[in-house]
Amino acid sequence: MIRILIIAREKNKLKGLTARLSREGYTFSIIPSAEQVIEEEMPKPPDLLLADAERMAEIRQAVELFPKTGAAKTPLLAVIIPVELINSIVNEDGIDDFVVKPFNIDELYIRVKRLIRRIKSVDLRKVIKRGDLVIDTSSCEVTFTGRLVELTFREYELLRFLATNRGQVFSREALLNKVWKYDYLGGERTVDVHIRRLRSKIEDAEHTYIDTVRNIGYRFRKGA
Repeated sequence: MIRILIIAREKNKLKGLTARLSREGYTFSIIPSAEQVIEEEMPKPPDLLLADAERMAEIRQAVELFPKTGAAKTPLLAVIIPVELINSIVNEDGIDDFVVKPFNIDELYIRVKRLIRRIKSVDLRKVIKRGDLVIDTSSCEVTFTGRLVELTFREYELLRFLATNRGQVFSREALLNKVWKYDYLGGERTVDVHIRRLRSKIEDAEHTYIDTVRNIGYRFRKGA
């Protein structure tokens, strides 16, 4: 799962970009300043740093931080204003690529993709993408609209099984056999409980992934 750290004070101006990143299966975090990276003590460095080059001191601070945590090759994509094109970029070795404001979302996304491809090879066969829901079976991570979803092991296995067999209807008994196997000796009601929990984590007013088929069981929506 590709993780992008975005340093930006004005989140509203990034809605178009973050929506695009989410649709393409990337997960991201937005923070207002590089100092916050240090304060949060991120357990794992991002795959890409996207930052506003109007604040070069903060960008340098963030870039210098990641090598100390083992991310010497974390690429930096800078978003700059025209007046900073010469002053900030020409002499900046830490910047891998940049775009000038006002930027085109398609261009910025292509540059993000190119930088990531340069440093990391992603096996797309291990990623199940259903709209804004992304299941990375290699890392067992699930993201919804770009945000990491915390699932229990059984919730993850149930979601992965249903999403892999999109459109097929499974009875509660069948799901117990396929997902729980021989690890559970209780009743079929546990399937309903896990489905309800899953829905609370991966669905909202605009997203519905799991359908209830009356008197039969459940299925992952084919058009999702």
